[in-house]
Amino acid sequence: MQKMQKQMMGHALLVMIIALLSGFMLADGLLGGQAFYYYGTAEGWARAHTGGITNGLLVLGVALTMPHIGLSERMTRYTGWGLIFTAWANTAFYWFGNAAGNRALTAGDNLHGAANLLSMIGFWLAMIGVVLALWLLGHAAVKLLRAD
Repeated sequence: MQKMQKQMMGHALLVMIIALLSGFMLADGLLGGQAFYYYGTAEGWARAHTGGITNGLLVLGVALTMPHIGLSERMTRYTGWGLIFTAWANTAFYWFGNAAGNRALTAGDNLHGAANLLSMIGFWLAMIGVVLALWLLGHAAVKLLRAD
């Protein structure tokens, strides 16, 4: 379990580093896009900045609670790697969404714009990640609530 916890914590910190780096794009967007090759919107970069930190904290929080959940060794691995996948999938969603006309919110065109390869990748990664995270977190919550 400790190895899985360390993997989760390491990936969580990397996801948060990427989120902090997106703060440069946010600042540049707020200043009118003068310092970097700027793309997307300031609002999209604000989401990448705060969402990435939140995803990292989610993975850290679950890693720290792992000894108390009572999962099998196999389910511990599934939960750990599943949440790591989710954090990285959401990171890709935020970054690709800023590069996509439709903000990667749907698999096709929407009121924000046209779909492209980046929007498809971002959308499907996020969809898989959210379903996976909901299932894994729900399973862990039930295990904790049923514990003696």
